[in-house]
Amino acid sequence: MNAFEAIGLSEALVKATADLGFVTPSEIQEKAIPILLSGTTDFVGLAQTGTGKTAAFGLPLLQLIDADAKYPQALIVCPTRELCLQISNDIRDYKKHMKGVSVEPVYGGASIMMQIKALKAGVQIVVATPGRLIDMIERKAVNLEKIKYVVLDEADEMLNMGFRDDIEFVLKNAINRESIWLFSATMPTEVRAIAKNFMDSPKEITVGKKNTGNVNIDHQYYITSSQNRYETLKRLIDFNPGMYGIVFCRTRLNCQEVTEKLVKEGYDIEALHGDLTQQQRDKVMLRFRQKSLQLIVATDVAARGIDVEGITHVINYELPDEMEVYTHRSGRTARAGKSGICISILHTKEVGKVRHLERMVNAQFHKMDVPSGSDVCRKQFFNFMDKLIAVDVTEGEFATYMPALIEKFADLSKEDILQRVASIEFSQLLKYYENAYDLNARTDGRREVGDTRHNGFSKLFVNLGSKDGFTKGQFLQFILDETGLKKEVLGRIDIREMNTFFEVDSESAPLMIKKFDGADFEGRQIRMNDADSGGPKGRTGSGGSRGGSREGYGRERSFAPSDRGGSRGGSGGGYGGGGSSYGGSRSSGSSSGGSRNKYDDRSGNDVQRKRR
Repeated sequence: MNAFEAIGLSEALVKATADLGFVTPSEIQEKAIPILLSGTTDFVGLAQTGTGKTAAFGLPLLQLIDADAKYPQALIVCPTRELCLQISNDIRDYKKHMKGVSVEPVYGGASIMMQIKALKAGVQIVVATPGRLIDMIERKAVNLEKIKYVVLDEADEMLNMGFRDDIEFVLKNAINRESIWLFSATMPTEVRAIAKNFMDSPKEITVGKKNTGNVNIDHQYYITSSQNRYETLKRLIDFNPGMYGIVFCRTRLNCQEVTEKLVKEGYDIEALHGDLTQQQRDKVMLRFRQKSLQLIVATDVAARGIDVEGITHVINYELPDEMEVYTHRSGRTARAGKSGICISILHTKEVGKVRHLERMVNAQFHKMDVPSGSDVCRKQFFNFMDKLIAVDVTEGEFATYMPALIEKFADLSKEDILQRVASIEFSQLLKYYENAYDLNARTDGRREVGDTRHNGFSKLFVNLGSKDGFTKGQFLQFILDETGLKKEVLGRIDIREMNTFFEVDSESAPLMIKKFDGADFEGRQIRMNDADSGGPKGRTGSGGSRGGSREGYGRERSFAPSDRGGSRGGSGGGYGGGGSSYGGSRSSGSSSGGSRNKYDDRSGNDVQRKRR
């Protein structure tokens, strides 16, 4: 007996699973399908993405619905358009040997009138995102009173995205439902509340442990100073030439900035965030699925629902604000039983979060060293040699040119030819990385160790303190507003009564001093200098007359720096320049900028900096 037949599926569905190459049910399918086939049992399934959840609820739904009744009987609610389409396509595959059964995806970004028309033509299963579903209900295109089965897929993500009211509205108004099936990767309080308030003694199945990650994922983290985060990302990409994955950023702005830098330096990368139109998102995802893109740089909301096979790496360029989101990020790799790597780039103040993540996903995280320049060159070189040996020379009319090639290279030995090939491929790479600096931040588990100048920060002194009305937050905002720099350039801030010592990345320190030293603050001259090379002159007081009354510290300050100009300098990007990159042109076709040679050091940003 077929394994799927043994758990109660009909002949048509068993045949469809065989056509799709399904041999044995996954763990969630084996446990869930017999329960769901009853149709009257509320159900909670806890399993990571990529474990076969769609078949776990899609196959029972198809067996339960009445194909002769041409109205929506089953409603599947999911967080994103991508997941909506994926579920719809999977269910179409499952029903290929069933007659009269129709499924319709309903999502934002497409014509609502066309979707209404399709629903009126008669469908039994509706797959919808919450926002568009509410629109359909208000337009009376979907009658909740006729819905028998409600499926909430990736419920935790929907609640994280703020759809709790929409979900509760649907459940309150699907008054004739026979059962609710809730699937989630994690079980936070909000998901538990949905189960408690709307489900009747639900049967709960857990694949793995609650709130844990996929056991096939290798969780790694790298510690670097905050201003070297981008350089670390670049080096990790170069160190993994076969990488195919997703880079996660917290904000749209960071997502776009990282993408633009990488594209300008010749990487096949595109951004995926909320500012893109649906047409642009579709184009990016098509290129990514076709593997014409090595990576996409995405925000959490934009990447939800992405199900792409073969993703080798997930990179947390920044950790998510909510630690539970880490589980969803990492779940984009190691799908369908495959292995994958989830990398987190941390600065020293984030190291403590690793212990929390380890407890949350019930897995050990491995601290890795950021590869050195020579490590990258060695990895790229051996990868090139492997590809050279494995290349298929049977295709093409090479035989036509062999006599000319043999004659041309007759005076060169095999070693000479290989040396020349290697030089063409790797001269720029070697030149770029020959003076590459160490990106690893030394830590004792809490803070960076040693002279701040050696880990990328300079320590500055300024004669402004708590008596001037500053808290740490106010001082941070004051400094950033006047310089236009980002908060990542600042390290520790030590505010005292009459003055402040603070860390700033070494590249930004000269700009900081230029902006503030000698400027006027409420009739008093600001003094700012490098604390490691002299610090405050004389006593650790305010330095200079404090003239005038100090009443009213909370009032709006008058700040008139002596020089409000000053360039912020070039971008932190590193490869720059033109010319052909190793391995040929790497143009991504992005509007962000043309293809460049990743290893051309003419920009001087990495090779010539001779950092710290």
